[in-house]
Amino acid sequence: MTPRSLLLLLSLVVLGLLAWELRWVLMVLFGAVVLAVALDVPVSWLRRGLRLSRPVALLLVLMVLALLSWQLTDLLLPELLEQLNQLTQLVPALIARLSELLGGVSVLEGLEGRLADLITLDKLQPIGAQLIGFAGGAASGTVLLLLMGLLAILLVLDPRSHQRLVLALTPAHSRPLVQNLLTESRQALGGWLAGMTLSASVVFLLTWAGLAALKVPLALLSGLICGLLTFVPTIGPTLASLLPVAVSLLISPTLAVQVIVLRLVLQNGEAFLLTPLLLSRTVNLLPTVALMAQLSLGALLGLPGVLLALPLVVVLQVFSQRVLVEQVMDRWT
Repeated sequence: MTPRSLLLLLSLVVLGLLAWELRWVLMVLFGAVVLAVALDVPVSWLRRGLRLSRPVALLLVLMVLALLSWQLTDLLLPELLEQLNQLTQLVPALIARLSELLGGVSVLEGLEGRLADLITLDKLQPIGAQLIGFAGGAASGTVLLLLMGLLAILLVLDPRSHQRLVLALTPAHSRPLVQNLLTESRQALGGWLAGMTLSASVVFLLTWAGLAALKVPLALLSGLICGLLTFVPTIGPTLASLLPVAVSLLISPTLAVQVIVLRLVLQNGEAFLLTPLLLSRTVNLLPTVALMAQLSLGALLGLPGVLLALPLVVVLQVFSQRVLVEQVMDRWT
């Protein structure tokens, strides 16, 4: 190994260790970039359509988002809380029903009693200590989210200055490549976020409407879970179907079959028609790569890692195509 190669290897090791020590800072920064790109999509539409200045367009987008959030919270939150309460009451009935259908499997026979044993004073005392720790973690998470939001707003207000800063830190011969990478990454990430958000919203609304039409309990909660798990490839839609199918089993097997058919139609329509159509002009993530990224970052960083895994894969896919494939591998052939 030459001294230059050894120095490069040591530099990579040091950078890796530094990145690991600063992983939460980098996570907040990347989360702010993702949020800034998400905000920049409607801001750009407003600037092109109404010829507004960037600050005015951003203020209008934030006001609309705040109004929509307030209206949706006021409309859906009471029903959602009521359905969460219903879910806790339905758990024993679900366990009894599953035990009946499975012929009294030993694993399920004592599950209801064990759940009742957990709700005792001796068991609740350590849970109280855990809740205090959870409250502290929630407060810390709230601070990180506020910081992420503030950074995102600053990035949206003046993206060109931040782009020039990145280019200034880049060697002169690599600046055209980095400029193209930044532009393509922003376009790919913005298109993916817009497409997946619209796809998840359609799945949520159609699942909610379909379950409500079938008179399945917890229709809103089930629809919300199905919409959110659209962002988890391959296994997400299947896991999301478990709740409405299990609840419908309490009413009748026929209703459960109808729910399964409904979810199969919506799941395949989303996977093979809606999402490919919405993402036709942006990157197409491989489900295996996306799922492995979510599992890996989830194990390292917890829930924030799961949430930021797919946007990171979108950016890395652009980088790998433009750098590894076009700049390195194509030169070998």
